[in-house]
Amino acid sequence: MERCSWCLKDDLYINYHDKEWGTPVHDDRKHFEFLVLESAQAGLSWYTVLKKRENYRKAYKDFDPASVAKFTEKDVEILMNNPGIIRNRMKIEASINNAKRFFEVQKEFGSIDKYLWSFVDFKPVVGGWKSLSEIPAKTSLSDTISKDMKKRGFRFLGSTIVYSHLQVVGIVNDHLVTCFRYKQLLKKF
Repeated sequence: MERCSWCLKDDLYINYHDKEWGTPVHDDRKHFEFLVLESAQAGLSWYTVLKKRENYRKAYKDFDPASVAKFTEKDVEILMNNPGIIRNRMKIEASINNAKRFFEVQKEFGSIDKYLWSFVDFKPVVGGWKSLSEIPAKTSLSDTISKDMKKRGFRFLGSTIVYSHLQVVGIVNDHLVTCFRYKQLLKKF
C-alpha cells in the first residue's frame, strides 16, 4: 500500500495520515482543534505538534471552543507553564481570541464548517499531485480565507496555516495520486 512519503517517519505520522489527514471534516469542534494545532505549529514541524496533541487536548478542555473562549489571564499563565504544549504567549492568546471569533462565525453562518466549506462550494479541491515538491504551501484559496478570517478578527492564521488546515480537514485533497488515500477520498464525493 503506497502512502504519501512525508508520513513515513513513524507510526504516529502514518496513523494520522491514514485516518485523518485529508478526510473531510464537518464537525465544528474538530475544526477548532485543528485551528488551534495548526496555529501552534507555525514555525515548527507538524510532528512536534502531533506529539503534543494529547497534552493540548487536556489543556484546551478537549478542544471545546466555549470553554477556551472563557480562558482568563490566569489560564494563559497556566498554559505558559505547561511543558506539554508549545509555550508561546502570542499563540496561546491567539487561540483564546480565535475561540471567541469562532462563535461569531457560527452565529453568522450556522457553523464554522459551513463558513469554510462555502469557499469551495462544499466540494473538495483535488490537487492531483505526483510529487511532494508540487504541493503548494499556500494558494489563492488560502489567501482569500486567511484574509477573510483576519478581517473577522482571527489571529495567527496566515495563508500557510490556513492552507494546512484546509488540507487536514479535507477541503483540499493533497494526497499524492499514487497514495491509497487519494483514491479513497475521491470516492466519497
